[in-house]
Amino acid sequence: MQLLAYILIYPFFWLVSILPFKLLYAFSDFIYLFIYRIFGYRKKVVLENLRLVFPEKSSEEINTITKKFYHHLCDMVVESMKSMTISESQMKKRYAFTNVEVLKELEKQNRDVIIMCGHYASWEWIFILQTYVSHKGFAVYKQLNNKYFDRLIKRIRARYNSHLITTKETIQTLKDVKASGELSITGFVADQSPKLDKAYHWNSFMGITVPIHTGAEMLAKELDMAVVFFDVRKVGRGYYQTTFKTIAEHPNEFKNYEITDVFKSFVEQQIKEQPEYYLWTHKRWKHRNNVPTEFL
Repeated sequence: MQLLAYILIYPFFWLVSILPFKLLYAFSDFIYLFIYRIFGYRKKVVLENLRLVFPEKSSEEINTITKKFYHHLCDMVVESMKSMTISESQMKKRYAFTNVEVLKELEKQNRDVIIMCGHYASWEWIFILQTYVSHKGFAVYKQLNNKYFDRLIKRIRARYNSHLITTKETIQTLKDVKASGELSITGFVADQSPKLDKAYHWNSFMGITVPIHTGAEMLAKELDMAVVFFDVRKVGRGYYQTTFKTIAEHPNEFKNYEITDVFKSFVEQQIKEQPEYYLWTHKRWKHRNNVPTEFL
């Protein structure tokens, strides 16, 4: 069944990927009608999240953010398909870096790097970064159930020497790279909600106390990797601009969870400035009612 699904769906994805951008975003508008207007994909979750973190906003304001978010979500869907065939020059034009010299300087210092980001704006085309740096690129991801689509995603990322690794593979993979003498740069979308049995740190996120994922910080300290935040902003439809912000050059000089909290504050700042570009469909605040007594 997995192979059949791949055979049936892959040609559609490829056809979408070769559309010129004007038609691509027209198709995104068409998808919006189904995802938001007809099916209301996770609309209840989106509204609940927005009302929770923005209690001061009116129903009209919440609805405006919701509509803008679904438009952006549909853009991300078609942009992920576009990744299959988009040219390097187009990707560089549409996903720009303002200060890649931050990473080049860490490279000169022979430092491995962890890049942290939230589910904000777009992280889909970040792998074009590999054309600017010499580090071997990795991204920690959740493996897809369909092995054929999983291979496809890995193949797309590998176009620019960027490799997907699961959480279980991460430590050993990066240790092996370090032992080989190569520098590595590893991306984490790090604002997801951890499982309760792995919730080691709780803090306020958008005014709500929840468990905060600490995996990136713990890995940085274990392997002595510099930590950088990539602040990506949507500057136009299909255009993004990223600014790198160094959180820690030497992570073991920081107290436990201090790096994580700095990262969290950067994501909060993004959300407050333009909330429509955050991924409101995921249940980031689902554990808010399970706060341990010491954090109340």
